[in-house]
Amino acid sequence: MEKTFHQPLGGNEMPRFGGIATMMRLPHIQSPEEKRQLDAAFVGVPLDIGTSLRSGTRFGPREIRAQSVMIRPYNMATGAAPFDSLNVADIGDVAINTFNLLDAVRIIEEAYDEIVELGIKPLTLGGDHTITLPILRALHKKYGKIGLVHIDAHADVNDHMFGEKIAHGTTFRRAQEEGLLDSQRVVQIGLRAQGYTAEDFNWSRKQGFRVVQAEECWHKSLEPLMAEVREKVGGGPVYLSFDIDGIDPAWAPGTGTPEIGGLTTIQAIEIIRGCQGLDLIGGDLVEVSPPYDTTGNTSLLGANLLYEMLCVLPGVQRR
Repeated sequence: MEKTFHQPLGGNEMPRFGGIATMMRLPHIQSPEEKRQLDAAFVGVPLDIGTSLRSGTRFGPREIRAQSVMIRPYNMATGAAPFDSLNVADIGDVAINTFNLLDAVRIIEEAYDEIVELGIKPLTLGGDHTITLPILRALHKKYGKIGLVHIDAHADVNDHMFGEKIAHGTTFRRAQEEGLLDSQRVVQIGLRAQGYTAEDFNWSRKQGFRVVQAEECWHKSLEPLMAEVREKVGGGPVYLSFDIDGIDPAWAPGTGTPEIGGLTTIQAIEIIRGCQGLDLIGGDLVEVSPPYDTTGNTSLLGANLLYEMLCVLPGVQRR
């Protein structure tokens, strides 16, 4: 059977303000037969009941899709032509239980079990950062222990939040405790602000994670850092998890837990492009909360970062 390469709907075929809102105006694929032909897919997880301050990330996937209409197929900076070499589509949203976080986590894991079984590399539109735990659980069943590139203002390694073991601030402690991560191949970038104790970031360091606090990134290109990251996390499957609050709120105000002194949009692009050559098995862009950004710029940034993730997946050709 000849391989299909879906293409985003062009601006001369349908005005960019028209048509159905899918990620990059790609086909919306639902049947198992069509999904089985995909190499990668955009997936929405509209969850915000794991958040600890400002809600609204349930609207993230919809608004990221809406803001993706300007993204064109070819990456003129890197030469990446993802739609010429991978079969990509939007497979819609996971129907989470919006009244029960633990049940929502179960539903997400089961949905990603199916995605992984179909051989699809998922690129996820969040949703709060709780969603990464069930995604990693599903991926672990296929790949074993996973390396991680995690961009965030927060380490998300709390032992609990209000006594709850699963929430958006406990994700990577649970993932480490459950044996999902290859702890010697984990890097956390952009951590900053204040803690509850002087040791807050040291839990990660004690696990073997490389912690790159935001101050290490100020006033510089991150290309040299990413050479170090590739050396650290290479040699096995890697997942890329990007919390939009890793970016300074001057550029990304639409998030639930903003922290000043963060990364720039240029540094965000450098980080993702610096993952080129890694065995990426998926990625997510989380914590976009559209109600806190009426301009849509945060969702626009999120959409573009997801496109950059697609461009560094294994198998993407360069023109």
